[in-house]
Amino acid sequence: MTGRLLIIEDDERIRASMRLALEDEGYDVDEAVSGEIALERFSEQPADVVLIDLMLPGMDGFECCRQLRRTSAVPVIMVTARTDTHDVVAGLEAGADDYVTKPFVAKELAARIRALLRRARSVDEPSVLTFGEVEVRPDEGTVQRGGEEVHCTRTEFRLLCELAANPGKVLSREQLLDRVWGYDYFGDGRLVDVHIRRLRTKIEPDPANPRHILTVRGMGYKLTA
Repeated sequence: MTGRLLIIEDDERIRASMRLALEDEGYDVDEAVSGEIALERFSEQPADVVLIDLMLPGMDGFECCRQLRRTSAVPVIMVTARTDTHDVVAGLEAGADDYVTKPFVAKELAARIRALLRRARSVDEPSVLTFGEVEVRPDEGTVQRGGEEVHCTRTEFRLLCELAANPGKVLSREQLLDRVWGYDYFGDGRLVDVHIRRLRTKIEPDPANPRHILTVRGMGYKLTA
C-alpha cells in the first residue's frame, strides 16, 4: 500500500533517515523543517498521512497539529522523544491519531502508517446508526447531532462507529485498539481514553456527565441510546 507522506522534523539527520526508510517502503515522501512550512505545503498538496515531531522551532508540534485539524481529518502520527504521559496525552488531545517515540524502528513506523491508510481507505457497510440526537452514516463518513454536522477525525469516526454498531455492549480498550487502530498496540489504553474524551465533547450534551458513551469501570466503554 502506497501513499503520500509529509514529515515535519527539524533535525536533518532524523528527517533524512525517515525519508529513506519510508521511500524504501514505497511511499512518496515530502518534508518540512517547521510547522509553518508544513502547513503551507499541505495546503498546496495534501498528504495521506502526516508525521509531526513535537519539538519544532517556532510553532511546536502541538500547535501544528491543532492548526492542521482545523481544515483536515488527515491521519496524524506524533513523533516524539518524550515518553511522559502528559506529553503523549497532550499530543493526542491536539488531534493526533497515533504516536511513536524516538528512537523507533522503521518497520514499526511503516506498519503504523499502513494501518492508518487501511482505515482511511476502508469502506464500511452502508447503514445509518442512531442514538439520542446523533446520527452516524458509516458509508458517507458523516456524523450529525440534532441535524447539525459534527466534525470528527477519521479515528474518532471509526471509534464512534464501532461503539454505535454494538449498542449496550461493553468493548474493552484492547478490543477497541484492535478494531479501530488495527494492530497490536501493547495495551496502551491512552489512545482510546483520549479519543473517547474528544468524542464526548462533540456528541454529549454534557461531556462531564455523559449519557451515551459510558465508562464501565475495569472493563471498557459502551454506548447507550
